[in-house]
Amino acid sequence: MDRLDAAAIAVPGVEVRVVERCASTNDLALQASSHVLIAAEEQTAGRGRRGRRWHSAAGAGITFSLARRIRRPARELAGLSLVAGVAAARALRALGAPVCLKWPNDLVVGAGKLGGILVESRNGGHAVVGIGLNCRRVPGVEAKVGQAMAYVNDFTEASRNQIIQNVALELIAALAAFERAGLDAVRAEWEAMHAHVGRRLRVRLADGRTVSGVAAGLDAHGALQLDTRQGKRSVTSGRVLSARAA
Repeated sequence: MDRLDAAAIAVPGVEVRVVERCASTNDLALQASSHVLIAAEEQTAGRGRRGRRWHSAAGAGITFSLARRIRRPARELAGLSLVAGVAAARALRALGAPVCLKWPNDLVVGAGKLGGILVESRNGGHAVVGIGLNCRRVPGVEAKVGQAMAYVNDFTEASRNQIIQNVALELIAALAAFERAGLDAVRAEWEAMHAHVGRRLRVRLADGRTVSGVAAGLDAHGALQLDTRQGKRSVTSGRVLSARAA
């Protein structure tokens, strides 16, 4: 097993820290100053969107968080998970993984989930982007989480240190573009990587209701647009339950 090593993760202008074990790299990064990257060999209480648990066995994956001050209006920060998704997909595609994006914050290969993104922020534009990636198979995990999974090691022999460095460099570049131009800096690229483009989706909304429609890209604020029988609808928060040919 390759070990994480802060000295092997070169990210200009960013302090890199590696911890053996922690509850959540996002929690540590929220307490830190801006421009720090914290990676962990093992997370014991990692989480995804809306409190879901992120499973992270020791040495089996990548979990890291980047803290950065973002100079955009607070109302635009909801789009950061989309920006981070594009950055991670760029880096992983360059390493040979055919990654696509599932709205709003998943990285997928085919039907398998490769990783996820959790963005959290504090007052004053201090944002933390947490990224979790599955690297090697761990027996029983897919049954535990109840979904198909994909693994970075199936596509590249790059070390975890190199993968973190590559993703972090792309993430910093994407965040800088977001600061200059907002979500428009990556919206077209996100849509080109969308795993469900043109497919009929069933989406569970935040209030528990479901809505169905054909995926039609993102609106200007990062909401998922669906062409429904009642017309175009923007979904700002929800979970894609199923996707099929339109």
